[in-house]
Amino acid sequence: MSTNPRFFGKKQVSLRVHIEEDRAVEKLVEQLKQMIEIYHRREFVIICIGTDRSTGDSLGPLVGSKLESANLKRFHVYGTLESPVHAVNLTDRLQEIHGNHPRRFIIAIDACLGQSSSVGKVSLSSGPLKPGAAVNKQLPEVGDIHMTGIVNIGGMMEYFVLQNTRLHTVMTMADMIAKTITQTDSLLPDRPVPPTLFETLKPSVFMKANKETQF
Repeated sequence: MSTNPRFFGKKQVSLRVHIEEDRAVEKLVEQLKQMIEIYHRREFVIICIGTDRSTGDSLGPLVGSKLESANLKRFHVYGTLESPVHAVNLTDRLQEIHGNHPRRFIIAIDACLGQSSSVGKVSLSSGPLKPGAAVNKQLPEVGDIHMTGIVNIGGMMEYFVLQNTRLHTVMTMADMIAKTITQTDSLLPDRPVPPTLFETLKPSVFMKANKETQF
């Protein structure tokens, strides 16, 4: 369960659509593709955060399980119903992901609480999210960009609210987010473009070569 951080002095890209809105998936696909296609040389990693022990916080693992069976060509998925990424193991899983994907671009997915007028909306924004902030847990920020689903009303008794969130709302959001990523995957190149020679050089090597060519 997360909250979205605010960034001062930096323009953030954001889109929010309701699960019952016309063309909701199409709008999310268009926005997601625009946000990640310039990073086509990197590995796209999806981290679905949450636990199946709480209805409201099960959005991430539900999305992860749906994506795991989708045979995605460009996205590596972490966090499923069988193997969730949650507050207890988040730090260790992030270390694992960083080791497995040195040239990663991370899309974080999580549930969050919000105002009553926002329940049922899915948000796609640039920058990381703060897992656990809605229930006062101090966890590392996650993601180059993030998607969140507002599953219920926040403000008080968050644990009770999460346990009493409608499964239908969470399932509908999970379907929409999974479709968004699956359709975006079909629009991307089959594999990351290999890095150029310049990109593989360490800064020190480049500086030495540049110095040696001066006259």
